[in-house]
Amino acid sequence: MTNSIEKLRRAAKALQKACDAGDAVALTRLKAHVARSVHDLKRADYLHVVAREAGFDSWPALKFAAETVGLDRAARQQRLKVALYHGQNHVVQALLDETPDLAEGLFGLQVALLNLPAVRAVLADDPEAATRKRGPRTPMLHLAFSRYIHARPELKDDMLAIASLLVANGADVNDAMPAQGGDTPLSALYGAIGHADNMVLGQWLLDHGADPNDGESLYHAVELGHHSGLKMLLAAGADPRGTNAVLRAMDFNDHVAVEMLLAHGARPDEDGAVPALHHAALRMSDARMVGLLLGAGADPAALYQGVTAYGHARVVGNADLAHAIESHGTPPDLTEDEALLAAAADGGDTTGRYINPARLPEVYRNILRDMAHLPGKLDHMKRLVALGLEYDRPDAQGVTPVQSAGWEGMPEVMGWLIALRPDLGHVNAHGGTLLGAIIHGSENCPQRADRDHVTCARMALEHGVALPRKLLSFAGDPAIAAFLADWGRRYPGQVVTE
Repeated sequence: MTNSIEKLRRAAKALQKACDAGDAVALTRLKAHVARSVHDLKRADYLHVVAREAGFDSWPALKFAAETVGLDRAARQQRLKVALYHGQNHVVQALLDETPDLAEGLFGLQVALLNLPAVRAVLADDPEAATRKRGPRTPMLHLAFSRYIHARPELKDDMLAIASLLVANGADVNDAMPAQGGDTPLSALYGAIGHADNMVLGQWLLDHGADPNDGESLYHAVELGHHSGLKMLLAAGADPRGTNAVLRAMDFNDHVAVEMLLAHGARPDEDGAVPALHHAALRMSDARMVGLLLGAGADPAALYQGVTAYGHARVVGNADLAHAIESHGTPPDLTEDEALLAAAADGGDTTGRYINPARLPEVYRNILRDMAHLPGKLDHMKRLVALGLEYDRPDAQGVTPVQSAGWEGMPEVMGWLIALRPDLGHVNAHGGTLLGAIIHGSENCPQRADRDHVTCARMALEHGVALPRKLLSFAGDPAIAAFLADWGRRYPGQVVTE
């Protein structure tokens, strides 16, 4: 057993001792990776936390890697896997510059790095390597989920040659892996189109028999800021019915995507989904979007959690939707609470008025969380809090308004929420804290180019949020990574050693 492993065992023991003593930082670390009650934990749970914080799926995986190649090299290899998956290509290059042979002997990594000579050599010696899992993914999935093509677009032909070699040796273009926390498996096609934004590989997979109706690809194709993947999938026979793709396209006010989906048979109101006009209210959809939905048969009289679309529109302040429903006939009456919430949305004077949030429909109780990412809504949100709405209420995914504002990179909204003294140590259902949400948003928020995640991170740290050491190396956005590294050097006492 290496000294490094013994050191990690001691770290797990120290974590357990700190949790038993009720240490807030230790309990936050625990909640991020273990769902069970603190009273039902075993030593293995604390080892699991230490492994997850090191970037490994489990303690056995960390232990095996450390004993096989050494902890330092194993950790760098794991960091390389994460960087390839998340498109942190500057991290990939830095790791390879430091250790050029870092991927040697790891077939999945060679595939993800689009290293055709290495892949060809392995398959010549061991054809079954084309279908053998490496971690949770087969080589085809390592290829499809890799974002390295954006750093090395000149390797396009090598990438397709690797795909052909894998299929020639038994790989399945419809291969999939379990989704973390979800029921629908994540296919290679989803990896290429929805995750990696790799349209070349996506088209190749479709041309070689990938199923466009995999339950994920069409939905996520509308998130990319272009319509290439959506066109590709619809041309291949993707059926938008039951996918919620229309609602997702509405999240980006993407009229073209909604028109394309409706033209291919999508319905605005799907069984079991939020009715389209309620979603339009929530997303502040404009008059053009509302017209598209009504023209395709969206029901102005539909109820959602007992709420009318008109009431929803008035409460969130979507005048375009409210006027459109009014033009279809006499709108339904607002409840007493809706009238007060509508007055707040309209900028009216609600001084001295109060709403008991416990009696509101669920959709209204979460309104602050739903508004936290919308530009121009801060004054409206302040009026809602003055009325008594809950400013720190987690949504169904455990995400609080302050975490939403941080993920979106909106420092003005986040600063106002922090001033209300929310729980800055809250861990959501994804295992994310406030700082984790900010860092994740800096890489994944669709509007990140126009937002300010560095200022959000600075605000969180200035208010005492701990800086886990792993984030110093795992942050993928260069600006955030540089800021965190500088902060860690200036304030080493705030860095949590794990």
